[in-house]
Amino acid sequence: MRKIFISAILLTASLAIAQTPAMKFVFNGESKSGFAKVTPTTFYTEALGYGFEKESQTADKPPYYFSVRVPEEGNYKVTVTLGDGKSESDTTVKAELRRLMLEKVRLPAGKSETRTFIVNTRTVKIAGGGEVRLKDREKTTEAWAWDDKLTLEFTGPHPAIRSAEIEKADAKMPTLYIAGDSTSTDQPREPFNSWGQMITRFFRPDIAVANNGESGESLKGFIGEQRFAKVMSMIKPGDFLMIQMGHNDQKEKGDGVGAFTTYAADLKKFIDAARQHGATPILVTPVARLAWGKDAEANKIINNLGDYPAAVLKVGKEENVPVIDLNAMSKPFYEALGPADAHLAFAGSDTTHHDNYGGYELAKAIATAIRKQNLPLAKHLLDFPAFDPAHPDPVSAFDMPAEPRPPASGPAGASGQSDRPYGQ
Repeated sequence: MRKIFISAILLTASLAIAQTPAMKFVFNGESKSGFAKVTPTTFYTEALGYGFEKESQTADKPPYYFSVRVPEEGNYKVTVTLGDGKSESDTTVKAELRRLMLEKVRLPAGKSETRTFIVNTRTVKIAGGGEVRLKDREKTTEAWAWDDKLTLEFTGPHPAIRSAEIEKADAKMPTLYIAGDSTSTDQPREPFNSWGQMITRFFRPDIAVANNGESGESLKGFIGEQRFAKVMSMIKPGDFLMIQMGHNDQKEKGDGVGAFTTYAADLKKFIDAARQHGATPILVTPVARLAWGKDAEANKIINNLGDYPAAVLKVGKEENVPVIDLNAMSKPFYEALGPADAHLAFAGSDTTHHDNYGGYELAKAIATAIRKQNLPLAKHLLDFPAFDPAHPDPVSAFDMPAEPRPPASGPAGASGQSDRPYGQ
């Protein structure tokens, strides 16, 4: 009996070791002490705990999706060494659901470079009990945002990864949480994108970005689906909460429902809760839709978001909370492109949801506002050219590697419409 008992313990221990993923990896046939060797046919399995996702075109065509099971949700420090010993390389790195981490790292043949960035992971479980009520699409096309893995995407004309190391980030590292709708969420497929999944590129590896935005959300829905509870269960002193809603709140009906009533009251709930946790709230006005005026105003963007942008500004003033006026910045951005080309910042014929170019420019707009307003977040920003809405980066010069996975049917309210609140 004693031998059986001991054998059972040893078996359990060996299984636990086997199921604990190695957190250091070497690629391209290289060997390195303490690193797990990864080949193009090392596919992810639960038993192995790391490997390429089956969606990876590992034979000869990027992007390559590499996942590692992590022991718990939270922030992870990722250190990658890029470069090819035989040819020039050009690597863009994204994480989880297409969050831009490193942009176009170009290296000559024989050269390598090591970069570090921070990736936030999360699960549906809420500390203290309960869980986030996911939408059906979050269980399928957006599943990577909620699983127990950290997924890295290597893409570009010639992506070259030599090694990767993943470790838990310092528990004291600040986190920027984003509470938003589809215009800020991590969009899972081309041609959709958002400022929330592009803004990671503008921060130093001394802060994490936890994008908890989701398509179809309003402030009320964010609370009702336990997303607010999830954020509050994780947020800590020194963190930041960036709030951008309005597109779906605008569609809610009922007695007393409105921008300066229920919407403003819910904004104050978010602000109060963040402050109670020792975090800093930041409001963002809802990004403008692509809505052109008529006749003399044909080259001007009109406001079709009602009083919601104004309500954000009013609450910010009343509560002494910084406001990033993305609504005001996005209008001249579209106008600078003009009626003929503004659609190039949007996903297909959509007039609410952006593509890679639109998401990138709006992320730069927000990062620029953080710096200009000298917000506490500014010390975490990388150096980058300021965004001038009236003179955006030329569309022709924008170069973001495409991701040839099956295109998305679109977030709620695509094809030119705004989001629909969940359940309506």
